[in-house]
Amino acid sequence: MMRIAIDCRMIGSGGIGSFISELIPYFLEENQCLLIGTHEQCSPFISLPNVEFCYCDIKPFSLKETFFFPAEVLDRINSYDFFFSPYCNIPNGISIPIFSTIHDVVFLDVKELTSFAGRFARKMFYKRAVNYSDAIFTVSEFSKERIIKHLNCKKKIEIVYNAAPSYLKEPFDGNKPQKEDQILFVGNIKKHKGLKILLDAFELAQKKNSSFHSKLVIVGNADNFRTGDSETIERLQSLSNSGINIEFTGKVSNEQLKIIYAKSKFLVQPSLYEGFGMPPLEAMTVGTQALISDIPVFKEIYASLPVTFFKAGDSADLSDKLILMNQKSNQEIDISSVSQIYSYKRSAKIICDTMKEFKN
Repeated sequence: MMRIAIDCRMIGSGGIGSFISELIPYFLEENQCLLIGTHEQCSPFISLPNVEFCYCDIKPFSLKETFFFPAEVLDRINSYDFFFSPYCNIPNGISIPIFSTIHDVVFLDVKELTSFAGRFARKMFYKRAVNYSDAIFTVSEFSKERIIKHLNCKKKIEIVYNAAPSYLKEPFDGNKPQKEDQILFVGNIKKHKGLKILLDAFELAQKKNSSFHSKLVIVGNADNFRTGDSETIERLQSLSNSGINIEFTGKVSNEQLKIIYAKSKFLVQPSLYEGFGMPPLEAMTVGTQALISDIPVFKEIYASLPVTFFKAGDSADLSDKLILMNQKSNQEIDISSVSQIYSYKRSAKIICDTMKEFKN
């Protein structure tokens, strides 16, 4: 049995929090684990076998984490065999083998996302993770290639694919929601998410086909309007004012998102860049079809699953696919292949097997 100290301080923080929350139960099957975080973050796991808890509320990526991490927490961590971080932030003072996760290097690849100073700071955190870690995990072959390119990483890099979160696999309370005449987008308003391409395609589809009247449902935090792509925001507001049926939900709970996935005819993921891209996998887990761009990472992740591809960045091609899928999309897909290909149990095993290679 290995003894693994796990950084849980990003539980509750979007995709990274979901990633570590889903892995922990599988780590605990054969290992003793020290969970580092707040009571709220770790409470779902504290009562499970093989768990110890260490309270820590130091913010990830803070100066205190980097230079003044609490000695009593470090003592607990260093009494274990390994330290695992679900992201690229690593506290100073850890003397046991370190394993960290770089999900993507989008801030280095998509320069519009931040300033030169912002890219520099993020690159320093990425490189620090590479330098401090005995091995790196990432979520796709595409991300692995970009990490090697940008960070000149010579360390071992293992692929641990994401999987659908467990709440999507649980039965619905009551009957499963019926399909409604709505098409779904899940994400933010940053340019690389491709929402403007979808908005252009949506308007074009209505001009091409008089029977295309579906509602476009956009799931995402309204705060993204302050930091999103200005061109996309203007296009969104223009189409809303022109009478096209667009609903912006704002932030929703997991249960609400599950219902929205189930009710939608299909999901559209028009991304120009992703490290993995979770929404298509999530949609298919509840039986909803996905129409996605043919970017390299989506070809890697989804080629063997029942998705429909369109030419990335091509709103005309997307509009044609919107019309075709809208005419036949009340049928649900076979979801059995989704869980067979991607599972957190398999990813947890890869992580543990990699750690064993460094066991003294």
